[in-house]
Amino acid sequence: MKPNAIPHDPTTTTATRTADKPPVAPSVARHRFALGLDVDLNYCVTAIRCDHGAIKPAQKLTRAQLVKWVREQVAAGHEVHTVYEACGFGYTLHEALVAAGAQSLITTPVKLSPERRRKNDRLDAREQCVRLARHLDGHAHELRPIRIPSAAERERRELGRQRNFWVREVRRLENHGRALRLEFEHETLPGNWAGPRTWPKLASECSAFVREQLEPVVAQIRAAKVTLAQLTARVAARGSSQPPCRMSISGLSPGLPRRGKERSGSPGERMEVGSGEAERSGVNRRGNPGVRRSSRGRSARWPGWPAEAQTRRHEHRHRSGQAQAR
Repeated sequence: MKPNAIPHDPTTTTATRTADKPPVAPSVARHRFALGLDVDLNYCVTAIRCDHGAIKPAQKLTRAQLVKWVREQVAAGHEVHTVYEACGFGYTLHEALVAAGAQSLITTPVKLSPERRRKNDRLDAREQCVRLARHLDGHAHELRPIRIPSAAERERRELGRQRNFWVREVRRLENHGRALRLEFEHETLPGNWAGPRTWPKLASECSAFVREQLEPVVAQIRAAKVTLAQLTARVAARGSSQPPCRMSISGLSPGLPRRGKERSGSPGERMEVGSGEAERSGVNRRGNPGVRRSSRGRSARWPGWPAEAQTRRHEHRHRSGQAQAR
């Protein structure tokens, strides 16, 4: 040791350095929970996986219990992901889970395990949890999530569905009346037979028993038609308030040639035809052959293509035609 040197004291140095630094709070573990759900009317069968650990046995939870558990985990700082198949219960559970802080996905219904013969809610929930964990690890093909429509979009859809329901209901009641008269009198009823002008004439021709059975049906048909007229007016008003949408194909003009009847209007205008006329005009389940031929012809003359590519394409089609002729 050199003369007049101060000896090293490790205790003093460590204490001084520790005193200079601010105290560090202990870190809280943050976990990622993956929940596979099989949704029922009253319960949600739930399979839970924490991080990359083992999947716990599926358990039955009510919706209130599930949302409460998710809210507690999110409040503690954890990350919660949920998935379940689209079903007839709407999107209320998805909205509740999102409001609780979870990242919720709804997938298209698929056969989760093709080789498995047994099927129950617990096995389905476990398989959903496995697929969700793989999806979160980067395997995007494991799940096929759907787009969640907005509340306004769902209401707009339901308006049209309600109208279609009442159309079918009127047709069902009218057919019921026809079947009743066919059974007892071997006579049928014309179209719109429950109208205020047609029914009084037909009532005198029917027997007392048939007339007694048809009168309640007439009242139901007229009430259903009133509801149907109101829904039709609402659908028409909603459609008139929106701007018209014309579907076009990329690279083609909106006014594509269309087979079928021409309606009144300017020579270049064609109104939309009914389904029966569309079938007669050549539209099949593979689409409109005329549109496909027009798109192929116009794509060959697309001005953005180089001249050499267009020349090679025409030469190839010419050679192919000669080979087929031979």
